Amino acid sequence: MLWSLTKVVLFVVIIAALALGAGLLSETGQALRVIVAGWEFTIGPVQAVVLGVLLFIAVWLALKVLGLLGATFRFLNGDETAISRYFDRNRERKGYRALSEGMLALASGEPRLALTRAQNAERLLGKPELTTLLVAQAAEASGDHRRATDAYKVLLKDDATRFVGVRGLLQQKLAEGDREVALKLAEKAFELRPKHAETQDILLKLQSDAGDWSGARATLGAKLRAGALPKDVYRRRDAVLALQQARTVMDEEASIEAREAAIEANRLSPDLIPAAAMAARGYTAKGDRKNATRVLKKAWEVMPHPDLAAAFAEIEPEETVQERLKRFRTLTNARPDDDESKLLLAELLVAAEDFPAARRALDDVATRAPTQRALAILAAIARGEGSEDSIVRDLVARAIAAPRGPQWVCDKCQAIHDGWQPVCSNCGSFDTLSWRTPPSTGAPSPALAELLPLMEARPEPLPDPDPPLEEQLPLDEIARRAN
Repeated sequence: MLWSLTKVVLFVVIIAALALGAGLLSETGQALRVIVAGWEFTIGPVQAVVLGVLLFIAVWLALKVLGLLGATFRFLNGDETAISRYFDRNRERKGYRALSEGMLALASGEPRLALTRAQNAERLLGKPELTTLLVAQAAEASGDHRRATDAYKVLLKDDATRFVGVRGLLQQKLAEGDREVALKLAEKAFELRPKHAETQDILLKLQSDAGDWSGARATLGAKLRAGALPKDVYRRRDAVLALQQARTVMDEEASIEAREAAIEANRLSPDLIPAAAMAARGYTAKGDRKNATRVLKKAWEVMPHPDLAAAFAEIEPEETVQERLKRFRTLTNARPDDDESKLLLAELLVAAEDFPAARRALDDVATRAPTQRALAILAAIARGEGSEDSIVRDLVARAIAAPRGPQWVCDKCQAIHDGWQPVCSNCGSFDTLSWRTPPSTGAPSPALAELLPLMEARPEPLPDPDPPLEEQLPLDEIARRAN
């Protein structure tokens, strides 16, 4: 409001000054005589000022007309002139308007309108680094994949837009499921932008799916150098990839390379159970039983696991039951309070037919955590101690109906896997499998099938796997009767 008032005051002052000046000129009484070609004109001071202003305007207009005529002549000769620049500016203005309308239409979910505006902008601007990308995205959103592909290929021709073109084609191939071509495009995109986080993740996933573990380890190293991964996470994932590399080499029957890769994986992550088991088998194949024992004991101290026990058994395959029981004390004494150690020791004692010691070793695992394996061992102990057939049958029935216990479970989607693998087969997540008890399970355990012969007293059919609960004795009562 203050500025408006100021403008009004300035206007009034200027008009007053002009009026005052005109009055002073008219009061001078002097006249101006102009003689042109025999004609004589006498004009007053005010008329002279007005004539001067009109003359100035006429000269300015004449110069502009002459400039326009000259520009028109040069334009007709094909030169870059003010006229062509005028038309260019007008076309550029329309082009940028079409470009902005296309972007807004694309963001508003109107791909057809966005594609039309993008094509107009492309025709008016002639700047493919701006318009071609909008054409590609609008065509892709509208379902015109051929036009989108053509647009992305145009972007490949310019160094400034090549990465965008490669990335667009990569996303198209991923959507189509063409992972072989997608892998090549991801490698090219990674070559252009090695620090691009999304490209690193896509390339790592594609390399893992293709079994290119060496390339995946290189990509993982690039993620570490780019600061996209903490060092401890990098070491763990690098160990997982090294383990898969070792498995691949082993499948190709190149035992020396397999041992080296497995040992490297175990060195990178000693708590990785499959790596420890494979490294121990590599040492065993070399005849290095001392290092095999050391690797498995170290891993057992972190997390006791049946796979580690199986690899430990392979160190001395020809030993007697008593020798094995004595040697396995190296593992069971490392974590004596762990349920896995108790179950393992109880199994070994059952095999040695020392059933009272097996019951003491099992402790309260079968009542505190009644899994298929624990109840199967308890049934084997009861059979070995000569308990009644009804007690053994009831324990077998409970074992069949009990949960399996710890398994390889994906931390992301909770899918259960029969064995460890680097990538979850259900959700595709990398290094998310952990050994723990799943929320629910009902499949029978392989350990149960191995112990069933120990439970059978005579060749009679097994009981119904899921008898009514009222017909089952309490577990504490079964244990009391067995004693």
